[in-house]
Amino acid sequence: MIITVMMLVFLVALVVGLPIAVAVGFSSIVPNLMDANFITNMSYVIRSMISGVDSFTILALPLFMLSGDIMCKGGISKKLFDLFAIIVGKRTAGMPCAVILTCLFFGAISGSGPATCAAVGTMCLPILIDDLGYDRVFSGALLATAAGLAVIIPPSIPYVTICSVTGESIGNLMLAGILPGILIAVALMVYTFIYCRRKGEDKEKIAANYNKLRGQGIFNILKSSFWALMFPVIILGGIYGGFVTPTEAACISVVYALLVSLLIYKSIKIKDLPGFLRGAVTTYAPLCVLLCMARAFAKVLTVTGAPERLANYIVNTINSSTMFILIVILLLFIIGMFMDVGPANVILAPIFLPVAQAFGINSIHFLLLMVCTLAVGFVTPPFGMNLFVVAPMIDVPSFKVGQKAIPFIAANLTAILIIAFVPQVSLVLLG
Repeated sequence: MIITVMMLVFLVALVVGLPIAVAVGFSSIVPNLMDANFITNMSYVIRSMISGVDSFTILALPLFMLSGDIMCKGGISKKLFDLFAIIVGKRTAGMPCAVILTCLFFGAISGSGPATCAAVGTMCLPILIDDLGYDRVFSGALLATAAGLAVIIPPSIPYVTICSVTGESIGNLMLAGILPGILIAVALMVYTFIYCRRKGEDKEKIAANYNKLRGQGIFNILKSSFWALMFPVIILGGIYGGFVTPTEAACISVVYALLVSLLIYKSIKIKDLPGFLRGAVTTYAPLCVLLCMARAFAKVLTVTGAPERLANYIVNTINSSTMFILIVILLLFIIGMFMDVGPANVILAPIFLPVAQAFGINSIHFLLLMVCTLAVGFVTPPFGMNLFVVAPMIDVPSFKVGQKAIPFIAANLTAILIIAFVPQVSLVLLG
């Protein structure tokens, strides 16, 4: 009865438009309101909230946000795009694929889907549409979908949040996300190639743009993009090499972003730093509140026995882990249409993970699958965040961009199914 009322309160709070953190907080105090002697009293909830953010690991969140913001404003996306354009730009679908590769690498810098969408889109969309003659809506859908790679390729902000509420290793989850991120990017490029081959391209414009880019000098482009490419190498290499923890790597990322942007690229000034700090705090504050509430919510659910009951019910009802995974993918795909990947992860992971473990599914593999599936929500109407970022850039309604993105979504889901049923894709690097 208590569990049912908790879920009803949560759903009603969302329906009436309350912030997700408030909805989660209200749900957490329901057991105590129903039974004053229940162990999860207000003192228990408050202690759980404080312990939810009293963590050295969670410091990585605002630091990665700060470094990503600095690199986003530093014009890094243009340097990455020029590099990939000079490598693949002359081939069929080369320039659109260069956008996907830019999103993949820039995502490793920003860790945010909307930030990647805005930074890469501002620079790439005019080139694709005005200079090269690609369809406006296709270009927007391509960018919106590819920008979702930012939360899959490490270091990823959702990896930190989902591990903070489940207790799993952030380093292992980041390592597991490398090959799935590349696989999804390849799936998007395969569809892009098919589309461009079928619809045709303006070869003269592409050749002219390529020659203009080549005129800058391949060595100059490589030299200019070198420091941007080294960002994920240094950060991830430090984590996986055992030299630093994820939080220490986040500190290094801030220092590296400052040195590169201030001294090498000279794309920002000292006077800009207070604005970056304010932006990081403003972005992190609501997420911090949500993490507090989510940790309390997860602990209250554990005390009520909800995860165990759900696990027992599903295990006794569903005969195979295959069916369970398919149901979870479907549920997360639908939830992703209405809820951002961050909040959805911190709320659902503590509920679904015990069930997955009961089926013998590797925890890291399952959490990665959750992030990958929810990331599709960036381009699924009605609330796909990247759709709202792209739509004003190309002056097209967001729903129309979402319709054009359907084949990209299909390619994305195909890759997700491979990730789901071939665990080695995500676990092979873990040894």
